Amino acid sequence: MFKPNFKYTNKIVKNLTAITASRTFIMNARLIPKWGVKLRREAVLKSAHSSTAIEGNPLSLGEVSNLAAGRDIMVSRKDKQEVLNYLQALGMLPDFAKRNPFTVKDFLKIHKIVTDKTLENPRDEGVLRNREVFVGNKFTGEVVFKPPSTDKVPLLVDDFLNWFNSTEVNEIDSVLHAGITHYEIVRIHPFIDGNGRTARVMATMVLYRRGFDVKRFFVLDDYYDSDRRNYYKALKNVNQETRELTGWLEYFTEGVALSTKAVEKKVIGLSKDIKFLKEKGQIALTERQIRIIEYIVQNGRIRNRDIRDMFGISDRAALKEIRKLLDLKVVKTEGKGRNLSYILM
Repeated sequence: MFKPNFKYTNKIVKNLTAITASRTFIMNARLIPKWGVKLRREAVLKSAHSSTAIEGNPLSLGEVSNLAAGRDIMVSRKDKQEVLNYLQALGMLPDFAKRNPFTVKDFLKIHKIVTDKTLENPRDEGVLRNREVFVGNKFTGEVVFKPPSTDKVPLLVDDFLNWFNSTEVNEIDSVLHAGITHYEIVRIHPFIDGNGRTARVMATMVLYRRGFDVKRFFVLDDYYDSDRRNYYKALKNVNQETRELTGWLEYFTEGVALSTKAVEKKVIGLSKDIKFLKEKGQIALTERQIRIIEYIVQNGRIRNRDIRDMFGISDRAALKEIRKLLDLKVVKTEGKGRNLSYILM
């Protein structure tokens, strides 16, 4: 079975300590739901923008935001589809994170979502590669490394997923687990294209699955996109004979440390001197309640039929969901009868 090779250095320990301090502050900070939704939405948009930009997608963060809001933009079909695919993959992370064991079929499904309608040959979407490839920097043309031969890919993927699903990974810090996952997928390069995006989705899923980022506030991809040269350099510098990951994990944990610190600063800015928070503290919401709040943030209000359509539930079940938010004093009613809707407090 695959076994990662790395050692704890002063830099890794320092980064993990900083990450723990920022994460602890964020998870215990006082936030009203509207702010939590704002942070989560920003993280999703930045992740989709940065992860696709690393691969050469030209869309700006503003254009990604418009796409996520359902607005059309004047860009190529492929560029638009890549971003929409990544947004869809991020939206499905909670579902994928529940799958235990996480199977090859699940792995292929993530790749299919990420690459849907974007590859030159549609038959390469959601399947392991059937020919040799080279890993290169698309911006410099430099060959980073040659992945394992095609005939070895199925066995390497099986070995990796056996480790991924093992109890052994629980003994590794969740951030290191994410970093190892990211690198090993890129190293195996199991697909013709979309390996980087699939690796970053998987790494993000690890942090959610391990309970590190249950609120989904953190952005891994932004750090890599901000300095692509060092991203490719960190990947390239792993010795392919020993596969010693210490240098890569120093780089990876530094990125997570900067990401968590950035969120911490935002939380401090949002929660400074707010009387409401001193009285109520944090309010825990379910996944459905968060989606309802996200809809209101995006559209200004929500109606009972919107909730029905969103979850495919009955009128009575939709009313039950909104009553929970009314009881928590997160939303309030506006209008009457057929014009009744719900807005944020």
